[in-house]
This record gives sequence, structure tokens and C-alpha cells, in this order.
Amino acid sequence: MSNRNSKASKEAARERLRIQREKEAKRAKIRRQLMVGGGVVALLVVAGGVAVAVNQANKPSYWSAAAKDPLVKPANTTGTNGTTITIGDPKNKNTVAEFEDLRCPVCAAYEQAAGDAVLKGAEDGKYKITYTFGTFLDAGNGGSGSKKALSALGAALNVSTDAFNQYHTLLYSKAVHPDEKKDEFNNAQHLIDLAQKVPALKGNAKFSDAVNKGTFDKWALTMSSSFDASGVNQTPTIKVNGKDVAVSGLSSADVMSAFEANLTK
Repeated sequence: MSNRNSKASKEAARERLRIQREKEAKRAKIRRQLMVGGGVVALLVVAGGVAVAVNQANKPSYWSAAAKDPLVKPANTTGTNGTTITIGDPKNKNTVAEFEDLRCPVCAAYEQAAGDAVLKGAEDGKYKITYTFGTFLDAGNGGSGSKKALSALGAALNVSTDAFNQYHTLLYSKAVHPDEKKDEFNNAQHLIDLAQKVPALKGNAKFSDAVNKGTFDKWALTMSSSFDASGVNQTPTIKVNGKDVAVSGLSSADVMSAFEANLTK
């Protein structure tokens, strides 16, 4: 009796071991399938990510695309590709040439201190003002605020020279001019909202559409190239009849005195 029980017990043990081994084999097979499947998915994800990255890298940036657009010159410009902006009598023999970047804090300080007096001098016939704008601070600090603000300024100029003067003054004002490292001007709606403070631009659909559509983006790039070709390497640079005049840190009265010293009577 004990022998038969012993034999039966061994057979039962072998059967349990066989069943256990089959279960482990099935689990191992499932694990292998999951690992292979997961590896395929991972490879697909990685491959997909690489494809997306390659596509993004090959996709032209906004401004690279704008550079290929047809050039639209704002009204009230002259010269090659509309890159000459003149305020005052174009025939005036005295010229105050201003070179600025719209993100430049020193330009803002100059405009806040002496901008109104300088404009009045042009209105009074003492000289004409020409503006050339660069966008090098976009490259230096990142972003596109200099270019986008310049495009918006072109849209203002397209409305009128008065609109240009008022918007130019506003963009450099202490109330709205951002820190040069903050790319706040790289926003069409923000630039349009600011323009509502300018009577000639308030509710002006022509201006707003041009800013939203980037009508003068290509012109802004062209103007920036004109600045680069000028040989000027800092802003603000002010030249009176071709002679550099230091203006940084000067009061309005001192700036005007410096101008007067270089004007042809």
C-alpha cells in the first residue's frame, strides 16, 4: 500500500512540475513577444521623432520665408528698394541721419530725451532727418522683435509720415519700450494694440491688416540689409552732414547744440 502511494505521489509531483514548466515557458514566450514588440514601437517612435526633427530643420523659418516674398515698399519712402525714409524737406541741404534698432535701450533713451526737439528742428526747416534701421539685436538677444516692430513701423509709414513719427516716438517711449532682452515686439497683436494710442492709427484697418499679414516684413529685412551695408556698427549712431555726433546721455538742449555746431548756415 505504501509503495503504490509512493509511486502515485511521484507521478503527481512530475505532473505538477510539467504543468509548472509549461506555464513558465508560456510566460517567457509572452515576455519575449512584449520585448520585441516594445522595441519595434520604440524604434518607430524614435524614427518618427527623427523624421519630425528633420522636417522641422528643413522647414523654412518665418523670416527665411519672408525673405523670398515680393518686396512691398511702404508709401512715403524713396531710394533703392524704398529704404530711404525722410522727414522734413527732402531738398534741405542739412541732413541728420539716424541709425537705430527698435529694441535698442540707448536709442530709447536718446529718443525720450531729445526725440521731440529733433523732430521739431526738421519741422522748422533746420534740417531733414533720414532714418536707417537695423535688426542686429534680434541676432544678439534672440527673437524677432526688431524685425517685427520695423515691419509695423513700415505699415505706419505707409499710412503717413505723421503716423510714422508718432508711432516711432511711441515705440521708444518709456511706457512701452521693453528691456532689450525681452522680445515683446515680436507679436503683431501687441504692436497693433500699442498703435491704438496713435490717433492716425487708431482703428486703422489698413495698418492692422498690414501688420497681421506681414506686408512689410520683406521690406524690414531689406532695410536691415541697408543698415548692415552702411558700415554703422552701433546704435544709436547720429550723423549731422556726415559727421558723427555723440548723443548718448545728453540732454535735449545739448543734443540740439551739437547739431547746430555741424549745420551749414
